[in-house]
Amino acid sequence: MAKPVALVIGASRGIGRQVAIDLAKNGYAVVVAAKSTSDASKTVPFPPDPNSPQSTINTVEREIREAGGEATAIPVDTRYVDQINRLVDETVRIYGKLDVLIYNSGAIWWASVENTPVKRFQLMQKINPEGLYAAVQAALPHFGRNGWKGRIIVVSPPIYSRFFRGKTAYAMGKVAMSVLTKGLAMDFVRQNRKDMAITSIWPAASIESAATEQTTAADPSTKKDLRKPTIFSDAILAMLRAPAESVNGLLDLDEDFLRNRCGVTDFSKYSVVPGATPRRIMPAKFPVLEVAEQDDEGQRLDSTQLRKSKI
Repeated sequence: MAKPVALVIGASRGIGRQVAIDLAKNGYAVVVAAKSTSDASKTVPFPPDPNSPQSTINTVEREIREAGGEATAIPVDTRYVDQINRLVDETVRIYGKLDVLIYNSGAIWWASVENTPVKRFQLMQKINPEGLYAAVQAALPHFGRNGWKGRIIVVSPPIYSRFFRGKTAYAMGKVAMSVLTKGLAMDFVRQNRKDMAITSIWPAASIESAATEQTTAADPSTKKDLRKPTIFSDAILAMLRAPAESVNGLLDLDEDFLRNRCGVTDFSKYSVVPGATPRRIMPAKFPVLEVAEQDDEGQRLDSTQLRKSKI
């Protein structure tokens, strides 16, 4: 297929929907995947509120197709590895390849450790880091068949201390996703896969979504602190256009990437309330994770080689 192919996991509403729509507008064939499905032909009014339960992968597929784009909706429950494997394989069966994997699926519970039941913790780990890991594992062989050319975008944050406050169980999973970004990026470098890159992105200010609608319903004045999800999709598109080596292993914010890499200085078009300046919820600077290391790191352990030697 001439068009690049993008798989967006977590694309039924909000940020994921916008990313899928904007990828299609920019020439991608897009597979939209999530749990929520519906009969889009019977959805009235159409298109539905993008942050409502009426917005599903099927309505997003219809939106893209009616705008002249190419899209296919495939349901997936990211708690189950076999469903993720089938999703990736079906994407390649339909379109012949996979160029971009975007993992936006996520479960949220913000509370203290005391007030986060084990079942809620386990659910977040299944959908957040485990779902991402399974998606990456399923996609890597297909990137290999492309000659190791491809991109992975992960919705996870820069790593810093305040992120853990008041939401430790959630942070454990999200930071694990960022660790995967850093670690897999190192694998790509070590394996000399120069056309592969994995990048994490996170919002600098709150983005309008189903979650924020609950807050604005209780206090409409908080709407002034929201940005449209187009800032996120614009940043992702810019990341995909950037040279692989410049974004591989990067943990960045939507606003910061657009400002520092793309020269954007005016973000007013992204404000939900015209003329408002949404409050930044992330720090201005983040800790540098790389440190000076000793010259001799010792013998590197490779469990796969150890297993082979025992067989």
